[in-house]
Amino acid sequence: MVIKRGENMKKAILARKLGMTQYFMPDGALVPITVLKAGPCVVIQKKSLEKDGYESVKVGFEEKRPKKVTKPYAGQFKKAGVKPSKVVREFRLDDVSALELGDEIKVDIFEAGDRVDVSGLSKGKGFTGVIKRYGLHRGPISHGSKYHRGVGSLSSGTTPGKVKKNKRMSGHKGHAKITVQNLSIIGADTEKGLLLVKGAVPGPRGALIMVRDTVKTNK
Repeated sequence: MVIKRGENMKKAILARKLGMTQYFMPDGALVPITVLKAGPCVVIQKKSLEKDGYESVKVGFEEKRPKKVTKPYAGQFKKAGVKPSKVVREFRLDDVSALELGDEIKVDIFEAGDRVDVSGLSKGKGFTGVIKRYGLHRGPISHGSKYHRGVGSLSSGTTPGKVKKNKRMSGHKGHAKITVQNLSIIGADTEKGLLLVKGAVPGPRGALIMVRDTVKTNK
């Protein structure tokens, strides 16, 4: 069974980011879009309100060689009667009655005009200083200056005599979960499994992306 748009469910799907390009709207406007290779996602487990306290479905995305699957996941895939998946994620939905084990969620659940929230891991920048990480101002460049790209004052002296919490300092930048809300769907190619989203989404090319209905009210 393939789940399509219009059935009693909240829309959500996993995708891979292919990159960005431009798109001409019917009125001639040129807009930036992100192309996603979305689905198909296969349902491997259902959770119910009576048994688990909430309703959700666990889905698999992208096939994986059986010998690389751990025994617990191998049992889940076997019980659902589906091939092993490389990525497993859980979609928390309001109603999962329309879904059964082995059902496929494809890109045709979306159409142009839908509003979605897109989540993914941002690009990793490695270890960076405070100027690149937080945009702090650098020290003077004049002759004799011994302070250029340092953190600056770390605290307020003898009292409290320690670095306060949440002090902006050097450290790891990027590779964090980012959600961009209320983006527009420009179009969906059901044959190629492509989803066109207006604007930019988190992550580099090839990043794993989750697309789901927006939590904001459409205006």
